[in-house]
Amino acid sequence: MTSTRSDSSETNHSGSFLQFVRSIHGAALEVWRGKQAAWHASSQLRHPILDLNWNADTAAVLQAEVEQLLPTTGRPSPTRNLQAQSALVCEEDCIVLEEIKALTLEQNRSNVTRTAAYLDCYEQCPELHWALLAHMVSRNGGYHMTDLQSDLMHNLQNQKDREHMYRLLERCNALIFQDAYPQLQLYLYSRRLGRSCFHLLSHFHVSAFMTPFWERFWLERCSSILSVALIINEQNYIESRVVQHPYFQKEVLTKPAFHLHNLAGLNHIVFPLGQGDGLAGRVIEHFGKLNERIQFGKGLYALLFGVEQVLQQVLAFARTVPHSGSRADYWPGLFTTHQSGPRDHNLYAEALLNEEWLPKDQRLYSPELLAAWGDTPYEPITRHDWLQTRDCLGYLTSPRRPWLFEMSHEHRYGMLKTAIAHDVQAIIH
Repeated sequence: MTSTRSDSSETNHSGSFLQFVRSIHGAALEVWRGKQAAWHASSQLRHPILDLNWNADTAAVLQAEVEQLLPTTGRPSPTRNLQAQSALVCEEDCIVLEEIKALTLEQNRSNVTRTAAYLDCYEQCPELHWALLAHMVSRNGGYHMTDLQSDLMHNLQNQKDREHMYRLLERCNALIFQDAYPQLQLYLYSRRLGRSCFHLLSHFHVSAFMTPFWERFWLERCSSILSVALIINEQNYIESRVVQHPYFQKEVLTKPAFHLHNLAGLNHIVFPLGQGDGLAGRVIEHFGKLNERIQFGKGLYALLFGVEQVLQQVLAFARTVPHSGSRADYWPGLFTTHQSGPRDHNLYAEALLNEEWLPKDQRLYSPELLAAWGDTPYEPITRHDWLQTRDCLGYLTSPRRPWLFEMSHEHRYGMLKTAIAHDVQAIIH
């Protein structure tokens, strides 16, 4: 009896290994096919292009205005915003401040509420290009959070490492919202009141860097310049507070497990071209490098607002598919929000390689965000102004549309690599 069980176990193990080898061979072929398909699909999507209306003269004037705000001694100036806050505000301004503070607190509960709030800002004022970009990037952030608890990734890290990675993603998402959402709301209030409210930016501890851009936007509606400024601002905002923070350096960014997430495609930011119909996007190679994150954001912006087919299809998706944090939002034929039974010994690579979609009872579990993590209170935020040198001014240039941006096959290949890693763990254990 014992021998029969042992033989059966060896047979199952051998079958699993052969299945794994077939998956490796198929994955290599998929890389070549994917590159060819991406070039063809990108060429089909590339036209018509949209004018980003970048005004180099305006950008140069704003650059000069920012330079005037730099500390003259070259040393940090922690009192700059505090001095600005001491200026008198009228009763109407006090009401605006209190309402925006309350709304920001309410909408900053989770990635789900933040993502919806960004889209609402864009729908009210479509000239706020960055709000739609933030909505789509925040969607990706939510998927990356839930991926940590999904079928494909649950056995690749221990729970403690998953929690550290989640805290990194959540902290970036929450801090950017905490900084940017009041700025968007000040513009909405300015529209309603018929006057600029941007003298109130410092009351939300927004960097002095942003004031010239908002004041100019109020006069000229230069959407592309404001969007690039917000990209520069937000990436600098999280640089010291998250990316260079000792906790995240120690527990996430210097650990080998962090590179696993690049393998899994968590360094992909993708835009859906219809539900399940394709993806456009880009890959960031080095999240820890500030300059790369800024250039990456500028490329995403140029893709979203510089390629008409991408913009129209992304808008159609955003307006019809509420964000839940589950990959089922993007690929309902591959993922499900319902977990069915034990999953420790299931193998996924061969099925992903052979089938575009999976039968309903075999789809991969991708939980909704609140089912995976729930709301997460965040720690107090340091209030220093990141603007201390002129280094940021070199990024104030026209965004460039990426040439190769159709990501369906590359992203699918990322999932396949993750499935192979998952299957290896399942076979070993």
